[in-house]
Amino acid sequence: MRGIQITQFGGPETLTVSDLPDPPPGDGEQVLDVIAAGINYADTHQTEDSYLAKQKLPFIPGGEVVVRGTDGARRLGLVGNGGYAQRIAIDPRRTFPVPDGVSDGAALSTLVQGATAWHLLKTSTHLQAGESVVVHAAAGGVGTIAVQLAKRWGAGRVIATASTDDKRQLALDLGADVAVDSRTDNLRDALREANGGAGVDIVLEMTGGAVFDQSLIALAPLGRLAVFGMAGRRPPTPIEPASLMAHSTAVIGFWLAHLTRRPELLAAAVTDLLDLLARDELRAVVGGTYSLDQVPDAHRSLLDRSSTGKLVLDPWA
Repeated sequence: MRGIQITQFGGPETLTVSDLPDPPPGDGEQVLDVIAAGINYADTHQTEDSYLAKQKLPFIPGGEVVVRGTDGARRLGLVGNGGYAQRIAIDPRRTFPVPDGVSDGAALSTLVQGATAWHLLKTSTHLQAGESVVVHAAAGGVGTIAVQLAKRWGAGRVIATASTDDKRQLALDLGADVAVDSRTDNLRDALREANGGAGVDIVLEMTGGAVFDQSLIALAPLGRLAVFGMAGRRPPTPIEPASLMAHSTAVIGFWLAHLTRRPELLAAAVTDLLDLLARDELRAVVGGTYSLDQVPDAHRSLLDRSSTGKLVLDPWA
């Protein structure tokens, strides 16, 4: 089979295509054809070995796949790695059926990114009707779904941030009430101005650095900031617990890997999102489909923040 195997850590230049043996199946697993795989921002950390989960060389990156089952049906699966290849060893019992009418790319959007958006709002920040929600990187994979779910679940105002006019317009088209330029010098004031001068209730943050710092001080009393990434590769200013107490604010971390230990939580999100897609009540934004040879370009578009929505790999193209 053809696939991408990382033999040294680094950037997109490490993503070279090789002829590889089919993976050996483990207990309960079958070796199935990968119809499509998701390309995620977390994958750029995997190739650098800069993510929370440390990697061992060599490995095939890619954590989500749509496979063709032995019965011919499409199945959706979350895996540790191995997705950037034409075949994968996977336990069909840990996959989800893809409804007719839901594209491979749309189905993939429900896993790493969709389940993250779903649980950030429902499980981590406990969104209540009428609350304001800031969605940073609103044109990205998590952001495009979070904007729609926040509106669907009764947010009083959804404030999207993005770096270009086109991305901000996309967020507005998906239901955001206002879109803010993420490059503004004073993000705290911009967020509060977008919320009618008041502090915001919920922030979904994955950039780190100054974006985290400014978002934290933009919170209203009892506000919650959920952090699920550090795309800027710069940590925020250390937080004093007394400051959180003084403002009655909370910082919550979220990492999707913990849902694999509680599969019922992953299933709740993915099945709900697939159902919404099947009923045309959720829009999946697929930002591009890439061949194996083009995966370095996909990673570069993630790193330079030029991509939108869900990026998809077609390993047979």
